[in-house]
Amino acid sequence: MYFLYNILGIIFFLISPFILFFRMINGKEDWRRILEKYAYYIKKKPDTTVWFHGASVGEIMSILPLINKFEKDKSIKKILLTSSTLSSASIIAKKPLKKTTHIYYPFDIGFICNNFLNYWQPKIAIFVDSEIWPNMYEKLNSKKIPLILINARITSKSFKRWQIFSSFAKNVFSKISIALPQNQETQKYLKRLGVKKIKFIGNLKYFKNDKQSLKKNVKNLFKNKKVFCAASTHYNEEKIIGKLHLKLKKKFKNLITVLIPRHINRSEEIRQQLRKLKLIVTERSSGHKPSDNCDVYIVNTYGEMSKFLRLSNVTFIGGSLVNHGGQNPLEAVRMGNYVMHGRKVHNFKEIYKELKKLKISSEIKNIDQMEKVFVKNHNYKISNSKINKINYLGSKIFKNNVKEIKNYL
Repeated sequence: MYFLYNILGIIFFLISPFILFFRMINGKEDWRRILEKYAYYIKKKPDTTVWFHGASVGEIMSILPLINKFEKDKSIKKILLTSSTLSSASIIAKKPLKKTTHIYYPFDIGFICNNFLNYWQPKIAIFVDSEIWPNMYEKLNSKKIPLILINARITSKSFKRWQIFSSFAKNVFSKISIALPQNQETQKYLKRLGVKKIKFIGNLKYFKNDKQSLKKNVKNLFKNKKVFCAASTHYNEEKIIGKLHLKLKKKFKNLITVLIPRHINRSEEIRQQLRKLKLIVTERSSGHKPSDNCDVYIVNTYGEMSKFLRLSNVTFIGGSLVNHGGQNPLEAVRMGNYVMHGRKVHNFKEIYKELKKLKISSEIKNIDQMEKVFVKNHNYKISNSKINKINYLGSKIFKNNVKEIKNYL
Protein backbone atom coordinates (compact mmCIF):
# COMPACT_ATOMS: atom_id res chain seq x y z
CA MET A 1 0.00 0.00 0.00
CA TYR A 2 2.92 2.36 0.70
CA PHE A 3 4.07 1.69 -2.87
CA LEU A 4 0.70 2.79 -4.30
CA TYR A 5 0.56 5.79 -1.93
CA ASN A 6 4.01 6.90 -3.12
CA ILE A 7 3.10 6.43 -6.79
CA LEU A 8 0.11 8.73 -6.23
CA GLY A 9 2.46 11.12 -4.43
CA ILE A 10 4.80 11.31 -7.43
CA ILE A 11 1.85 11.97 -9.76
CA PHE A 12 0.68 14.74 -7.42
CA PHE A 13 4.23 16.15 -7.31
CA LEU A 14 4.29 16.42 -11.12
CA ILE A 15 0.95 18.27 -11.33
CA SER A 16 1.36 20.28 -8.11
CA PRO A 17 2.74 23.44 -9.83
CA PHE A 18 -0.52 23.72 -11.79
CA ILE A 19 -2.64 23.13 -8.68
CA LEU A 20 -0.69 25.74 -6.72
CA PHE A 21 -0.91 28.20 -9.59
CA PHE A 22 -4.73 28.04 -9.62
CA ARG A 23 -4.83 28.28 -5.82
CA MET A 24 -2.66 31.41 -5.99
CA ILE A 25 -5.03 32.97 -8.50
CA ASN A 26 -7.90 32.28 -6.09
CA GLY A 27 -6.01 33.85 -3.20
CA LYS A 28 -5.47 30.55 -1.34
CA GLU A 29 -1.67 30.45 -1.52
CA ASP A 30 1.17 32.90 -0.82
CA TRP A 31 3.38 32.89 -3.93
CA ARG A 32 6.33 34.27 -1.94
CA ARG A 33 6.38 31.14 0.23
CA ILE A 34 5.31 28.47 -2.23
CA LEU A 35 8.70 26.70 -2.12
CA GLU A 36 8.17 25.87 1.55
CA LYS A 37 5.70 23.20 0.45
CA TYR A 38 8.58 21.53 -1.40
CA ALA A 39 10.87 21.77 1.67
CA TYR A 40 13.05 24.40 0.03
CA TYR A 41 13.94 27.25 2.40
CA ILE A 42 15.55 30.65 2.25
CA LYS A 43 15.19 31.19 6.01
CA LYS A 44 18.18 30.48 8.21
CA LYS A 45 17.90 27.11 9.93
CA PRO A 46 17.33 27.47 13.69
CA ASP A 47 18.32 24.90 16.33
CA THR A 48 14.83 23.41 16.60
CA THR A 49 13.79 21.70 19.83
CA VAL A 50 10.03 21.27 19.39
CA TRP A 51 7.96 20.99 16.22
CA PHE A 52 4.19 21.61 16.32
CA HIS A 53 1.91 20.98 13.35
CA GLY A 54 -1.76 21.89 12.95
CA ALA A 55 -3.71 21.97 9.70
CA SER A 56 -5.47 25.33 9.90
CA VAL A 57 -6.89 28.06 12.14
CA GLY A 58 -8.84 25.86 14.58
CA GLU A 59 -5.91 23.55 15.28
CA ILE A 60 -3.41 26.41 15.56
CA MET A 61 -5.63 28.35 17.96
CA SER A 62 -5.97 25.27 20.17
CA ILE A 63 -2.18 24.88 20.54
CA LEU A 64 -1.19 28.55 20.87
CA PRO A 65 -1.38 28.33 24.70
CA LEU A 66 1.05 25.39 24.54
CA ILE A 67 3.39 27.35 22.28
CA ASN A 68 3.23 30.34 24.64
CA LYS A 69 4.06 28.00 27.53
CA PHE A 70 7.07 26.52 25.76
CA GLU A 71 8.25 29.95 24.61
CA LYS A 72 8.88 30.71 28.31
CA ASP A 73 10.76 27.45 28.89
CA LYS A 74 14.51 28.19 28.92
CA SER A 75 15.38 24.58 28.04
CA ILE A 76 13.65 25.00 24.65
CA LYS A 77 15.79 26.88 22.16
CA LYS A 78 13.51 27.15 19.14
CA ILE A 79 9.99 26.11 18.19
CA LEU A 80 8.98 25.19 14.66
CA LEU A 81 5.30 25.67 13.84
CA THR A 82 3.80 24.39 10.59
CA SER A 83 0.33 24.74 9.12
CA SER A 84 -1.24 24.29 5.69
CA THR A 85 -3.43 27.34 5.09
CA LEU A 86 -3.05 31.02 4.33
CA SER A 87 -5.56 31.93 7.06
CA SER A 88 -3.56 30.14 9.77
CA ALA A 89 -0.33 31.83 8.61
CA SER A 90 -2.07 35.21 8.87
CA ILE A 91 -3.15 34.47 12.48
CA ILE A 92 0.36 33.38 13.49
CA ALA A 93 1.96 36.48 11.93
CA LYS A 94 0.01 38.67 14.37
CA LYS A 95 1.22 36.81 17.46
CA PRO A 96 4.26 38.18 19.36
CA LEU A 97 6.21 34.90 19.29
CA LYS A 98 9.97 35.19 19.82
CA LYS A 99 11.24 31.61 19.65
CA THR A 100 8.75 30.34 17.09
CA THR A 101 9.34 30.07 13.34
CA HIS A 102 6.32 29.43 11.12
CA ILE A 103 6.55 27.66 7.77
CA TYR A 104 4.04 25.86 5.57
CA TYR A 105 3.74 22.10 6.00
CA PRO A 106 5.46 20.24 3.13
CA PHE A 107 3.84 17.84 0.71
CA ASP A 108 3.69 14.26 2.05
CA ILE A 109 6.11 12.84 -0.50
CA GLY A 110 8.99 10.69 0.72
CA PHE A 111 12.02 12.71 -0.42
CA ILE A 112 10.34 16.03 0.50
CA CYS A 113 9.60 14.80 4.04
CA ASN A 114 13.17 13.56 4.31
CA ASN A 115 14.57 16.93 3.21
CA PHE A 116 12.29 18.71 5.65
CA LEU A 117 13.47 16.66 8.63
CA ASN A 118 17.14 16.82 7.61
CA TYR A 119 16.91 20.61 7.42
CA TRP A 120 14.97 21.37 10.63
CA GLN A 121 16.08 18.37 12.73
CA PRO A 122 13.36 18.60 15.42
CA LYS A 123 13.86 16.70 18.69
CA ILE A 124 10.14 15.95 18.92
CA ALA A 125 7.12 16.21 16.58
CA ILE A 126 3.67 17.15 17.93
CA PHE A 127 0.78 16.77 15.51
CA VAL A 128 -2.70 18.09 16.29
CA ASP A 129 -6.20 16.69 15.83
CA SER A 130 -6.48 14.39 12.77
CA GLU A 131 -3.23 15.18 10.97
CA ILE A 132 -2.18 11.71 9.79
CA TRP A 133 0.54 11.74 7.13
CA PRO A 134 1.97 8.30 6.22
CA ASN A 135 5.30 9.38 4.68
CA MET A 136 6.11 11.94 7.37
CA TYR A 137 5.24 9.40 10.07
CA GLU A 138 7.52 6.85 8.38
CA LYS A 139 10.45 9.29 8.17
CA LEU A 140 10.00 10.43 11.79
CA ASN A 141 10.06 6.80 12.89
CA SER A 142 13.17 5.98 10.86
CA LYS A 143 14.99 8.96 12.41
CA LYS A 144 13.79 7.95 15.90
CA ILE A 145 12.03 11.28 16.46
CA PRO A 146 9.16 10.89 18.99
CA LEU A 147 5.74 11.61 17.49
CA ILE A 148 2.88 12.77 19.71
CA LEU A 149 -0.66 13.15 18.39
CA ILE A 150 -2.34 15.64 20.75
CA ASN A 151 -6.04 16.46 20.91
CA ALA A 152 -6.40 13.50 18.57
CA ARG A 153 -9.69 13.16 16.72
CA ILE A 154 -10.84 10.27 14.54
CA THR A 155 -14.45 10.38 13.34
CA SER A 156 -16.48 7.28 12.54
CA LYS A 157 -16.33 8.29 8.87
CA SER A 158 -12.52 8.54 8.77
CA PHE A 159 -12.18 5.32 10.84
CA LYS A 160 -14.23 3.41 8.25
CA ARG A 161 -11.99 4.77 5.48
CA TRP A 162 -8.83 3.65 7.28
CA GLN A 163 -10.39 0.22 7.86
CA ILE A 164 -10.56 -0.35 4.10
CA PHE A 165 -6.75 -0.52 4.21
CA SER A 166 -6.45 -1.99 7.71
CA SER A 167 -2.87 -3.34 7.46
CA PHE A 168 -1.66 -0.03 5.97
CA ALA A 169 -3.50 1.88 8.72
CA LYS A 170 -1.90 -0.21 11.47
CA ASN A 171 1.51 0.37 9.91
CA VAL A 172 0.92 4.17 9.88
CA PHE A 173 -0.70 4.52 13.31
CA SER A 174 1.86 2.28 15.01
CA LYS A 175 4.44 5.02 14.34
CA ILE A 176 2.74 7.30 16.91
CA SER A 177 4.74 7.32 20.17
CA ILE A 178 1.71 8.39 22.21
CA ALA A 179 -1.77 9.65 21.31
CA LEU A 180 -3.82 11.95 23.54
CA PRO A 181 -7.42 11.65 22.25
CA GLN A 182 -9.89 14.48 22.76
CA ASN A 183 -12.86 12.14 23.26
CA GLN A 184 -13.59 8.53 24.18
CA GLU A 185 -14.83 7.64 20.69
CA THR A 186 -11.41 8.57 19.28
CA GLN A 187 -9.69 6.56 22.04
CA LYS A 188 -11.56 3.45 20.90
CA TYR A 189 -10.74 4.04 17.22
CA LEU A 190 -7.04 4.72 17.85
CA LYS A 191 -6.69 1.45 19.73
CA ARG A 192 -8.27 -0.48 16.84
CA LEU A 193 -6.07 1.36 14.33
CA GLY A 194 -2.91 0.17 16.03
CA VAL A 195 -1.68 3.00 18.28
CA LYS A 196 0.36 1.31 21.01
CA LYS A 197 0.23 3.98 23.71
CA ILE A 198 -2.92 6.02 24.35
CA LYS A 199 -3.77 8.29 27.25
CA PHE A 200 -7.17 9.95 27.48
CA ILE A 201 -6.85 13.53 28.76
CA GLY A 202 -9.71 15.44 27.15
CA ASN A 203 -10.28 18.17 24.58
CA LEU A 204 -7.54 20.81 24.58
CA LYS A 205 -10.05 23.30 23.19
CA TYR A 206 -11.54 23.51 26.68
CA PHE A 207 -8.49 25.59 27.60
CA LYS A 208 -8.93 29.34 27.55
CA ASN A 209 -7.05 31.22 24.81
CA ASP A 210 -5.85 34.77 25.35
CA LYS A 211 -8.72 37.19 25.79
CA GLN A 212 -8.84 40.17 23.52
CA SER A 213 -9.57 43.50 25.08
CA LEU A 214 -12.84 45.18 24.17
CA LYS A 215 -11.61 48.34 22.54
CA LYS A 216 -13.88 51.35 22.77
CA ASN A 217 -13.85 51.88 19.03
CA VAL A 218 -15.34 48.38 18.56
CA LYS A 219 -17.97 48.97 21.24
CA ASN A 220 -18.85 52.34 19.73
CA LEU A 221 -19.70 50.66 16.41
CA PHE A 222 -22.85 49.31 18.00
CA LYS A 223 -23.85 52.03 20.42
CA ASN A 224 -27.52 51.69 21.44
CA LYS A 225 -27.80 48.44 19.46
CA LYS A 226 -29.00 44.98 20.46
CA VAL A 227 -26.27 42.67 19.16
CA PHE A 228 -26.81 39.10 17.97
CA CYS A 229 -23.75 37.10 16.91
CA ALA A 230 -23.54 34.27 14.40
CA ALA A 231 -20.03 32.79 14.58
CA SER A 232 -18.06 30.37 12.39
CA THR A 233 -20.86 30.11 9.86
CA HIS A 234 -20.68 27.94 6.74
CA TYR A 235 -22.25 27.97 3.28
CA ASN A 236 -26.07 28.33 3.40
CA GLU A 237 -26.13 29.16 7.11
CA GLU A 238 -25.72 32.89 6.41
CA LYS A 239 -28.95 32.88 4.43
CA ILE A 240 -30.74 31.33 7.43
CA ILE A 241 -29.21 33.97 9.72
CA GLY A 242 -30.38 36.70 7.33
CA LYS A 243 -33.96 35.39 7.45
CA LEU A 244 -33.75 35.14 11.24
CA HIS A 245 -32.63 38.77 11.41
CA LEU A 246 -35.72 39.85 9.45
CA LYS A 247 -37.97 38.04 11.96
CA LEU A 248 -36.16 39.37 15.03
CA LYS A 249 -36.12 42.93 13.66
CA LYS A 250 -39.91 43.03 14.06
CA LYS A 251 -39.45 42.64 17.83
CA PHE A 252 -36.08 44.38 18.30
CA LYS A 253 -35.98 47.54 16.19
CA ASN A 254 -32.39 48.31 17.22
CA LEU A 255 -31.06 44.82 16.34
CA ILE A 256 -27.79 44.35 14.47
CA THR A 257 -26.48 40.92 13.53
CA VAL A 258 -22.72 40.43 13.66
CA LEU A 259 -21.83 37.66 11.22
CA ILE A 260 -18.40 36.01 11.56
CA PRO A 261 -17.96 33.48 8.73
CA ARG A 262 -15.64 30.52 9.17
CA HIS A 263 -13.92 31.35 5.87
CA ILE A 264 -13.57 35.08 5.30
CA ASN A 265 -12.80 34.65 1.58
CA ARG A 266 -16.55 33.98 1.22
CA SER A 267 -17.51 37.48 2.42
CA GLU A 268 -18.41 38.81 -1.05
CA GLU A 269 -20.61 35.80 -1.73
CA ILE A 270 -22.28 36.25 1.68
CA ARG A 271 -22.82 39.97 1.10
CA GLN A 272 -24.56 39.30 -2.22
CA GLN A 273 -26.73 36.61 -0.64
CA LEU A 274 -27.84 38.91 2.19
CA ARG A 275 -28.57 41.79 -0.17
CA LYS A 276 -30.98 39.54 -2.05
CA LEU A 277 -32.92 39.48 1.22
CA LYS A 278 -32.86 43.31 1.07
CA LEU A 279 -30.61 43.54 4.12
CA ILE A 280 -28.20 46.44 4.56
CA VAL A 281 -24.68 45.05 4.98
CA THR A 282 -21.36 46.53 6.14
CA GLU A 283 -18.04 44.67 6.07
CA ARG A 284 -15.39 44.99 8.77
CA SER A 285 -12.60 45.17 6.18
CA SER A 286 -14.15 48.31 4.62
CA GLY A 287 -13.23 50.34 7.70
CA HIS A 288 -16.66 52.00 7.58
CA LYS A 289 -18.80 52.40 10.64
CA PRO A 290 -22.17 50.65 10.19
CA SER A 291 -24.99 53.07 9.44
CA ASP A 292 -27.91 53.45 11.85
CA ASN A 293 -30.05 51.23 9.62
CA CYS A 294 -27.36 48.57 9.06
CA ASP A 295 -28.75 45.05 9.46
CA VAL A 296 -25.68 42.80 9.23
CA TYR A 297 -22.05 43.55 10.04
CA ILE A 298 -19.72 40.97 8.45
CA VAL A 299 -16.46 40.46 10.35
CA ASN A 300 -14.21 39.42 7.47
CA THR A 301 -10.92 39.89 9.31
CA TYR A 302 -8.81 37.34 11.17
CA GLY A 303 -8.53 36.88 14.92
CA GLU A 304 -11.21 39.32 16.12
CA MET A 305 -14.04 36.99 17.06
CA SER A 306 -13.95 37.44 20.84
CA LYS A 307 -14.03 41.24 20.50
CA PHE A 308 -17.50 40.98 19.02
CA LEU A 309 -18.74 38.05 21.10
CA ARG A 310 -18.31 40.20 24.19
CA LEU A 311 -20.94 42.59 22.83
CA SER A 312 -23.70 39.98 22.60
CA ASN A 313 -25.63 37.70 24.95
CA VAL A 314 -26.69 35.03 22.45
CA THR A 315 -24.58 33.46 19.72
CA PHE A 316 -25.37 30.94 17.01
CA ILE A 317 -22.42 28.61 16.37
CA GLY A 318 -22.12 27.57 12.74
CA GLY A 319 -21.21 24.36 10.99
CA SER A 320 -24.11 22.78 12.87
CA LEU A 321 -27.02 23.28 10.44
CA VAL A 322 -24.99 21.89 7.54
CA ASN A 323 -23.21 18.55 7.31
CA HIS A 324 -19.93 19.76 8.83
CA GLY A 325 -20.10 18.65 12.45
CA GLY A 326 -20.15 21.99 14.24
CA GLN A 327 -17.52 24.47 15.39
CA ASN A 328 -16.08 25.07 18.85
CA PRO A 329 -18.63 26.98 21.04
CA LEU A 330 -16.34 27.64 24.02
CA GLU A 331 -15.09 31.07 22.97
CA ALA A 332 -18.70 32.32 22.89
CA VAL A 333 -19.38 30.73 26.30
CA ARG A 334 -16.34 32.40 27.87
CA MET A 335 -17.59 35.74 26.61
CA GLY A 336 -20.84 35.05 28.51
CA ASN A 337 -23.00 34.06 25.55
CA TYR A 338 -25.87 31.62 25.59
CA VAL A 339 -25.27 29.25 22.64
CA MET A 340 -27.71 28.05 20.00
CA HIS A 341 -26.70 25.36 17.51
CA GLY A 342 -28.03 22.85 15.03
CA ARG A 343 -28.09 19.10 15.63
CA LYS A 344 -24.94 18.33 13.57
CA VAL A 345 -22.30 18.87 16.26
CA HIS A 346 -20.45 15.53 16.28
CA ASN A 347 -17.04 17.30 16.05
CA PHE A 348 -17.61 18.67 19.57
CA LYS A 349 -20.11 16.15 20.92
CA GLU A 350 -18.70 16.01 24.47
CA ILE A 351 -18.33 19.79 24.74
CA TYR A 352 -21.95 20.37 23.68
CA LYS A 353 -23.03 17.66 26.14
CA GLU A 354 -21.32 19.63 28.92
CA LEU A 355 -22.97 22.89 27.83
CA LYS A 356 -26.37 21.21 27.83
CA LYS A 357 -25.72 19.92 31.36
CA LEU A 358 -24.90 23.47 32.47
CA LYS A 359 -28.09 24.71 30.74
CA ILE A 360 -26.28 27.28 28.64
CA SER A 361 -27.11 26.00 25.15
CA SER A 362 -30.07 24.99 23.00
CA GLU A 363 -30.32 22.78 19.94
CA ILE A 364 -32.44 24.34 17.21
CA LYS A 365 -33.95 22.85 14.05
CA ASN A 366 -35.43 25.84 12.25
CA ILE A 367 -35.73 29.64 12.20
CA ASP A 368 -38.80 29.66 14.45
CA GLN A 369 -36.90 27.83 17.17
CA MET A 370 -33.94 30.19 16.75
CA GLU A 371 -36.27 33.15 17.23
CA LYS A 372 -37.70 31.66 20.45
CA VAL A 373 -34.23 30.98 21.89
CA PHE A 374 -33.07 34.52 21.17
CA VAL A 375 -36.20 36.15 22.58
CA LYS A 376 -35.92 34.07 25.76
CA ASN A 377 -32.17 34.67 26.31
CA HIS A 378 -31.40 38.06 24.76
CA ASN A 379 -30.64 39.54 28.20
CA TYR A 380 -29.00 36.40 29.56
CA LYS A 381 -25.36 36.38 30.70
CA ILE A 382 -23.64 33.15 31.75
CA SER A 383 -22.60 33.20 35.40
CA ASN A 384 -18.93 33.25 36.37
CA SER A 385 -19.37 29.98 38.27
CA LYS A 386 -20.38 28.16 35.08
CA ILE A 387 -17.56 29.74 33.09
CA ASN A 388 -15.14 28.79 35.88
CA LYS A 389 -16.22 25.14 35.60
CA ILE A 390 -15.27 25.17 31.92
CA ASN A 391 -11.99 26.96 32.67
CA TYR A 392 -11.04 24.57 35.49
CA LEU A 393 -11.51 21.58 33.23
CA GLY A 394 -9.50 23.34 30.51
CA SER A 395 -6.60 24.11 32.87
CA LYS A 396 -6.43 20.49 33.97
CA ILE A 397 -6.36 19.24 30.36
CA PHE A 398 -3.73 21.84 29.44
CA LYS A 399 -1.39 20.86 32.30
CA ASN A 400 -1.66 17.18 31.43
CA ASN A 401 -0.78 17.90 27.78
CA VAL A 402 2.32 19.84 28.87
CA LYS A 403 3.33 17.00 31.18
CA GLU A 404 3.01 14.31 28.48
CA ILE A 405 4.98 16.38 25.94
CA LYS A 406 7.78 17.03 28.44
CA ASN A 407 8.09 13.30 29.08
CA TYR A 408 9.45 12.99 25.53
CA LEU A 409 11.81 15.99 25.58
